Amino acid sequence: MDNKDTTHSHLLSFLNAIPPVDFCCVYGSTLHSTDPGKSTMVDYILGVSDPLQWHSENLKMNADHYASWMVLLRGAKLITNVADKLGVGVHFNPYVTWNNKVNMLVDNLDIETINSVNLRAAVSAALLLLPPKFTEEDLYAKICSLSYVGDVRMLFAEDRNKVKKIVQGQFDLFQSMYKPFLEEYEGKDFLRFSSSKNQLANISQDCGLPVTHSHISFLPPTVRSQMGMKIGKKKVISESGKVGNGNELGFGSREEAAKCMQKALRRTVMVSSARQAVSGVLTVGGVKAARYLTSKMCKAWRSWTRT
Repeated sequence: MDNKDTTHSHLLSFLNAIPPVDFCCVYGSTLHSTDPGKSTMVDYILGVSDPLQWHSENLKMNADHYASWMVLLRGAKLITNVADKLGVGVHFNPYVTWNNKVNMLVDNLDIETINSVNLRAAVSAALLLLPPKFTEEDLYAKICSLSYVGDVRMLFAEDRNKVKKIVQGQFDLFQSMYKPFLEEYEGKDFLRFSSSKNQLANISQDCGLPVTHSHISFLPPTVRSQMGMKIGKKKVISESGKVGNGNELGFGSREEAAKCMQKALRRTVMVSSARQAVSGVLTVGGVKAARYLTSKMCKAWRSWTRT
């Protein structure tokens, strides 16, 4: 068995300690670290079709995954309600660890297909925010930064160089993930590539309104909806010359579209990150939350003071 299979098996072994799930992926810098000797946390994302039932079973197997007051009060129902109504539908626990690219381990919900849609949306969003000419690293950094635009943690509890470290440490992974979409956009003449001395691609993009409208059409529905509320829905002329159906977003300039999208993204991330932060404190308990926050703040402080 090669090293890749061994790692995959080791990551899967965590699932033996919890109730069955419909989806599971793992991510974290340790999976693609440039420093093999460094031990860091691996993040698991678990998806289940019936959270109430799953938490009921997990309480019997792993009561220490939850804050003691939640276990003593209403158990699984309270845990689920806090995640759904206060948080964003996610139960968070920073210290259920398995020390050891998003690696898909279980996918009975066809999340991989949904992820493909998200990757295309991320490319289009990043391109709207980039100038006419940029480098391949600039593109991946902009894509990565989308997750942190408006995130309340970035104010005091995240490494200021986090995006740069992620991109430089996992550059090959970014290339493999986004290559199909970049080739697709190149085929549509949205993008043009040229090589550089350091073997990283220099990229130029079409910044015309037809391409801008195409990028907007790939954005998530919630983002387009927020953009629509800000500027209203207008009829736009497609590349074929046909008039749109009135449900498309029309902008007078690319700059206007980019600014509107950035505001929508910032609001979405800010609200969800704040809700999830509060939910996380309640569900894992004060001690674990304080330990996790202290660790993050120390890392952030080092990044700000390091010369």
